[in-house]
Amino acid sequence: MRFGAWLRRETDGLCNLLLPPACAFCLERLSPPDPDNFCPSCHDKILPISGPSCRRCALPFQATDGDDHYCQTCLTEKRPLFSGVTPVGHHDTLLREAIHRLKYRNDISLARPLGHLLTSRLRDENSNFDLILPVPLHRSRLHERGYNQSVLLARQLGRRLQLPFELNRLQRILPGPPQQGLSARERSRNVRNHFKTASPLNGEAVLLVDDVMTTGATVRECARTLMKNGAGSIHVAILARAALQ
Repeated sequence: MRFGAWLRRETDGLCNLLLPPACAFCLERLSPPDPDNFCPSCHDKILPISGPSCRRCALPFQATDGDDHYCQTCLTEKRPLFSGVTPVGHHDTLLREAIHRLKYRNDISLARPLGHLLTSRLRDENSNFDLILPVPLHRSRLHERGYNQSVLLARQLGRRLQLPFELNRLQRILPGPPQQGLSARERSRNVRNHFKTASPLNGEAVLLVDDVMTTGATVRECARTLMKNGAGSIHVAILARAALQ
């Protein structure tokens, strides 16, 4: 065992003894003590997408029964930019508040259990990836917020899946207003040509990580940039998939 891993295990054990782990969302004491998980009550409020959804982008459909099929956006794409999307669950659940706290309230302790949930979903799919990349923020937004929540999640996935994680391979080079409140067309224009790669890729299977997907404009533009610069394939991992209004 490497010294760093041993030290981390011993330190975690001592911290758990002195300060028993609590649920990162509601702060109830965890029994058994497991800082990777939410308490059972909070975990039960995170609902997976169980009804029909898009086979490629995981967009939930309004119908409660029927088979999965492609949404209109994915049907009309001349060349699919990514192979699929793995979400933890619906946006309109406890996930929504957890993501808001992680993203806007500096509650970075939530990255660990959220990363654990996302890792579990990815392992269920048994897919193979070469590289993990987070959806980047522009440096002005990063300076304003102090951190990128997608980076926190990507680090969790890299450690748990034992895959290389590169912080600055994909970069946002232009700022833009927040995507919230914009139409699908406005969101697409808002991010067009806003990304670049620091160096070319060489056919790698990329796992692209973000927190929430609504219209998919941001991840599609990131995927377009990566494919143009040599990525072999792209799969998207997100915490929450929002339904279109």
